[in-house]
Amino acid sequence: MSPRVSVVIPSYNNGAYLGATLDSVLEQDYDDFEVVIADHSSADDTAAVIERYAGHPRLRVLDATPPGGGALRNWTRVAEAAEGDLIKLLPGDDVLCSGALREQAAAFEDGVTFVASRRQMIDANDREFLSPMGLGGLAGRADGAEGIRRTVRGGGNIFGEPGNVMMRRADLEAAGWWDATEPFLIDVASYVRVLRRGDLVALPQVHSRFRISASQWSVRLTNEQAAQGAAFVRRMRRDLPGVVSSGDVRRGVLMAKTGAWKRRAAYAVLARRMGSAASGA
Repeated sequence: MSPRVSVVIPSYNNGAYLGATLDSVLEQDYDDFEVVIADHSSADDTAAVIERYAGHPRLRVLDATPPGGGALRNWTRVAEAAEGDLIKLLPGDDVLCSGALREQAAAFEDGVTFVASRRQMIDANDREFLSPMGLGGLAGRADGAEGIRRTVRGGGNIFGEPGNVMMRRADLEAAGWWDATEPFLIDVASYVRVLRRGDLVALPQVHSRFRISASQWSVRLTNEQAAQGAAFVRRMRRDLPGVVSSGDVRRGVLMAKTGAWKRRAAYAVLARRMGSAASGA
């Protein structure tokens, strides 16, 4: 019988952190789940870390994904291999908090296709910084269209990284899997696809810890993130004119630029706290 939940891990150069990621999933207080992992032909010891866990009964290890194709290739590969009704994609350097699978799975009911919680940011040494964040003021059950409007007005991603959300696998598949039109927003653009198909539930708990590393910071990257954020909100207006207004777009473009500057400032302040290990794709 298929599991209720599939946690899929598209790992890439995550050798330094992947053990903690896998432990955080395999130690969940929930029984009805599987873990699917694929290494995207990493250059570090990611494959060796995966091999240490290969005998676990909940873990299914796919053959290495060939190089190239960016995040989209490996994200699609692990998602398509999932057998559960519900799917959570977890990057190979992030971690789940206790109770995450149980509490998110319990939030699904008729008409709900998407569940998200708040998340905590951590540095390369597992130290927390900034207050828990996410959800853009949403609480409880909400219409999917309202979730789309909130994230567009926020200039990017109010729901957080993929490890912070859970979706119905059938809806993700029907929506065409992952949307990498703006590569930095592959997660939220894909959430929008799913949110067009049903309601969401926003939970107040902190269910994931997102790792920030020094390699993620550069002026070039923050400028590109801002540009892609603006392109994303404009695309949402073109694709969803009945959901996203011109006012939503104006606010979203401003917030995309503001968010990029905030990230740049935060990374500069925190650079000495953060290690140099790469955060995977």
